[in-house]
Amino acid sequence: MTTLGYALFATRWLQAPLYFGLVAAQGVYVYKFFSELWKLVAHVISGQVDETHVMLAVLKLVDVVMIANLLIMVIIGGYETFVSRIGLQGHRDQPEWLSHVNSNVLKVKLATAIVGISSVHLLQMFVDVHHTPEHDLLWGTVIHMAFIGSALILAYMSGPMNAHEHGAKAHTKGGDPAPHPGAPEPGARPSGDDRGRSSGDAEPYGDGEDRYGGHGDPGAGREGRCGGLDRARGHGGDDASDEAAPTLVLPRPAVPERGVPEQRANGYGGAGQAASGTEARIAAAGFPARKELEAFDATRLRAPDPLVLDRLGRLDFVARRENVVFLGGPGTGKTHLAVALGVRACEAGRRVLFAPAPEWGARLRRAKEAGRLADELAALDAYALLVVDELGYVPFDPESANLFFQLVAHRYERASLIVTSDRPFGRWAEVFGDAGIASATVDRLVHHAEVVTLEGESYRARGLAGAAVGGWPGLDG
Repeated sequence: MTTLGYALFATRWLQAPLYFGLVAAQGVYVYKFFSELWKLVAHVISGQVDETHVMLAVLKLVDVVMIANLLIMVIIGGYETFVSRIGLQGHRDQPEWLSHVNSNVLKVKLATAIVGISSVHLLQMFVDVHHTPEHDLLWGTVIHMAFIGSALILAYMSGPMNAHEHGAKAHTKGGDPAPHPGAPEPGARPSGDDRGRSSGDAEPYGDGEDRYGGHGDPGAGREGRCGGLDRARGHGGDDASDEAAPTLVLPRPAVPERGVPEQRANGYGGAGQAASGTEARIAAAGFPARKELEAFDATRLRAPDPLVLDRLGRLDFVARRENVVFLGGPGTGKTHLAVALGVRACEAGRRVLFAPAPEWGARLRRAKEAGRLADELAALDAYALLVVDELGYVPFDPESANLFFQLVAHRYERASLIVTSDRPFGRWAEVFGDAGIASATVDRLVHHAEVVTLEGESYRARGLAGAAVGGWPGLDG
């Protein structure tokens, strides 16, 4: 930006005194509210008012409060949009609407607030209809309907404008970039031994290293699941609410043509089609099971603060192309949270890909062996969010460790990662087999990241100690 550009941009601070002036106006309305309230109480105590007058006085108080609310939206939302960021992210009292405020949202909210204020004024007229001229009633109704029409038009126009804005962000600020020419179709299965395997041929697998084919190559015998990142439906890894029973690997549902879900997610084609696009993205992501952030029981954990999870649920880290790392022991809910955030990203129109760490290593290793590693990394740029689950349960072989570092380095400040691990960063050298690669990976992963440590007992092991000591009901005697 040139010096002239900086100077012009700095002129936005000329608006700051205007917002402080509105703060003073807010103080005037506070004085007005308590003045009217004092008059009402005094009249009620003296018995000088009837029910109609009480209702009119209360409506006047409501009117003052609604105008004060309108001022708050203009002061906070306008300052945040046109002057400077306030930086309330994570604050427990952050208004819900402020996390996604922009000029379009602000205009619609102001329009609806004005409609509400006009409704109160019109109600005051009808309550006091015997003392209100017909001329005032007529024009009050006409003006109110004009406000309603204006709000409807603004709301209608804000849909395409928001869709256009989100589309621009997706191409310029780490959203869903256009798929790379060499990118595989979501849900497609690569060529290999497993390509023609039917669901009936898929072997069951349980927890630990056996899930990835024993102690050998974690990608061996899982070509289809690694290339297409198919996962066992119902197996939750470190999920806080999954059972540990073995399950079968099921084929992934077919995914509609590329581009169609993206248009539907932006609102073109109706709510039903948008929902269809969301479901297609969730199916293509390869989640082990569908999890919701609202279903996560954070009260059983000593850390983190639930407000941290609420902040992550707004997906600001995806828009900023930052990462999230969940660290904690088995059964603390790392996979649940990773999947839940991935599902939210899909619902927000983002493309997501999920797989355990060994599968990512195997996928990259096959790409390198085929001489297309650069194309594979570029193809993954089509996904705004990659989820790497269970880093540490199965150590990387030296080649996979190096390739995983290349994946992290490639997405650094370009797109987001969610990584879950049962080991603190100081022990990642055990996973990578090389302290230098582990240190370099952590350095790039956490530079722009939210690191969340889950502290608590395993969800799956609750009650296990008591059962081991006291026995199971019904087996005594």
